Amino acid sequence: MPSTIRGPLLVRNRTRGSVLATRCDVANNPLTQGLGLIPRGRLHDGEGLLIPSTSSITMFFMRFAIDAIFIDRDWRVVRVAGGLRPWVPAVFARGAHSVIELPAGTADRTRTQAGDELIQEPVSR
Repeated sequence: MPSTIRGPLLVRNRTRGSVLATRCDVANNPLTQGLGLIPRGRLHDGEGLLIPSTSSITMFFMRFAIDAIFIDRDWRVVRVAGGLRPWVPAVFARGAHSVIELPAGTADRTRTQAGDELIQEPVSR
């Protein structure tokens, strides 16, 4: 089922008062959800990808490390998987509804951890 969320988004950590992504794209169809970041060579600081309606990701065929922030339906962080390297078979989080993929080190820099509340707002194209 396609996501009703449209990107790009600005993603903030309301709990910590930090910004996770100034431009977070949304994988809102089966093709972009399946491919994720595989076609990309890297994520720049401030970039991210929201993959809605999933509680797991794989790093197969990836070319760079990322941080994965798993969130529930209310945008509360249920798990932070930092520094995921390419070719990790699977990472999941019980209770997650979506995942935000960010450049490696973003979670540490923003002090994001389980229990934090995130908010999103549209970014003008």
